[in-house]
This record gives sequence, structure tokens and C-alpha cells, in this order.
Amino acid sequence: MSPEISKHIRSAALVLTVLTLSAFLLYTATDSDRLSSGSFSSSFATIFPSYLNYSSSSNPTQELEEILKNASMVNNTVILTTLNDAWARTGSIVDLFLRSFMLGDGTRKLLDHLVIVSMDERAYNRCRIVHKHCYALVTKGVDFHQEAYFMTPQYLKMMWRRIDFLQTVLELGYSFVFTDADVMWFRDPFPRFFPDADFQISCDNYLGRPEDMNNSPNGGFNYVKSNSRSIAFYKFWYSSRETYPGYHDQDVLNKIKSDQMITKIGLKIRFLDTAYFGGLCEPSRDLNVVCTMHVNCCIGMDRKLHDLNLMLQDWRAFMSLPPDLKNQSIISWRVPRNCSLDPLDIPVPAPPKMDVKEEGED
Repeated sequence: MSPEISKHIRSAALVLTVLTLSAFLLYTATDSDRLSSGSFSSSFATIFPSYLNYSSSSNPTQELEEILKNASMVNNTVILTTLNDAWARTGSIVDLFLRSFMLGDGTRKLLDHLVIVSMDERAYNRCRIVHKHCYALVTKGVDFHQEAYFMTPQYLKMMWRRIDFLQTVLELGYSFVFTDADVMWFRDPFPRFFPDADFQISCDNYLGRPEDMNNSPNGGFNYVKSNSRSIAFYKFWYSSRETYPGYHDQDVLNKIKSDQMITKIGLKIRFLDTAYFGGLCEPSRDLNVVCTMHVNCCIGMDRKLHDLNLMLQDWRAFMSLPPDLKNQSIISWRVPRNCSLDPLDIPVPAPPKMDVKEEGED
């Protein structure tokens, strides 16, 4: 090979190297801009699998404060729900949840105050498509994207992570209505809340008096005011998971609701009447007054989706009636339907080991 040809080859190689390096630097800068602006780069995550923190903020608490501020009502109150990928997919629970606000009587405006707390990246991405207030709750070393079957270790971690997060919201000075995404919102619940209670919660079974500690609480719907008493209570509740290992938050609440510590804290607890805040355990019978309906006492995604769809159909049929027929209550819920099948037909996972413990600070 002649020296002249060799020189041309070296020059061409040098030019190719410079172009390749420039393209790489340009790609890196562009990708960095996308990440800093809050959007996700799937190619970045593919090249660097260790990039698991899908939250765009280096200060999650500051980001949370900003989201809560944007969503809050005038009295620093927000509506919160948590969501993972299994419940966030198209045609799944979240779509029916949001639809209930659209179909409810005076509930559409409440969507402005709803924050969807996503437990995994896929849920966060879907939230950003369907809603405007989304927060990515990152839990180091835990992936919550799959359906968390009742009382499995994954389910327990998710429930206790939720309690820990809600305590943070209270500490930031925000009161909240927490709602599971399988709770349908048919009317504004705020007029039905007790004005002087610190912590009020829905029931699987309601015995007739809101102050009766024998009521069976359901953690899927509650209204909590931010004050020193509620913050102390959530700290006590969260720490009690160590006293009762292997139990979920609702069962632990049932054990501590009459504890002397509650009296010492001074927390005022009230239980919500299932006539207004019903569920499949104990349905709200009068559609003229119902505020929310929860698909509780039901295990399995397909069963929940079936009965949720049926519930929304019943509500739409009721809302289409003229006022005189509404008052006659000629329409009632057709649920539970699939959720009322013999419990022996429902696949129940093995009970959790009693030594399940939280792994450090999530």
C-alpha cells in the first residue's frame, strides 16, 4: 500500500472517529435534557439498567410538596390514591375509578384535587397519560408492578409503604382523603364527614354508631386531618407493624384502635356509615344518598373488574331516571355478583410467614 493511500485511510478513520464521538456527545446531552425536564428515556434505562429511580427529582420531598400544593383545596386538603402497574393498565381499575368521578353527581371537580401516587414506573407513565397530578413513590429495592395478592409478603410491604407515605403527607401539613382505586365516587363525600374528627374511616361492617370501636374499619377509604394528633397516631400505627408481624395495616388498626396510646394521643376517631360509604361487604342501599362504593370483600382482579363495571352500569341507569322515580328507589345495586361466589372458588394465597418484617427504611 502506497504512503499516499495509507495517509487517506488514516484521515478517513480520524474523521469517522470525530463524527462518532460528536454524535455520542450530542445524544448524551439530548438525553440528559429529557431526563432533567421530567420525561423518561427508555433507551437510557435500557443502556443503564441500574437507573431505576424513575422520579425526575433529586429531592422527592420537594417534588411531593409541589404536587400537593398544586392539587390541594383551599384548606390544604388533597385526595390520594395509590396505583401499581397491575391496576394501571388500559381497561383496568384506574380507568373505572376515574370514570366514576366523571359520572358522579358533582364529583368531576374533585379530580382537580386528586393525586395518583404511583408505586412503579409503568403506573407512573400511565398516570401521566390519564391524569395531571402524578407522584412517583420510589421504594428502593422493591418492584410493586405486579398484582399484589392479599396477605402475601409483597402485599404487606405495599400496604405498610402506603402508611409510611401518608404519615409524610400529614407532616407536610396536608390533610387528605385516602381512597383505594377500587372505590367508586358517586357524590362529594365532604358534607358527610364529621367536622370535629381527626381520623375517620369507612367500615366493612357498621354497627350503627360512629364512635363505636367495635365497628370493623376498612383502610381503603379514610379522611385524616393534619395535626399533631394524627401525625403521632400514624407513627404509632406504622411502628405497630413490628408488634404484629405478618399482619396488614387494617388488621393492626383493628388491634390498636382501643389502645391506651390512642387515648394518650387524644385522637378522635369516627367510623363512617355504610349507608353513605358502602362496599360489597355491606352495600349502600339507597342510591339517593350514596357517596362511595368499595369493591371490598372481593379477591381477584377479574372479579373486581366485573362487579365494578356492573356497579357503574347501575349508577348510570339510576342517574338517567326522572327525579320522581329516583325518589322511589326502584333501582338497587346488582352487586355483589362475581364477588359473591363461594369463597372456596376463590384462589387464596398461602398465609404469610409470621416473621415477615419490613426491610429497613424503604
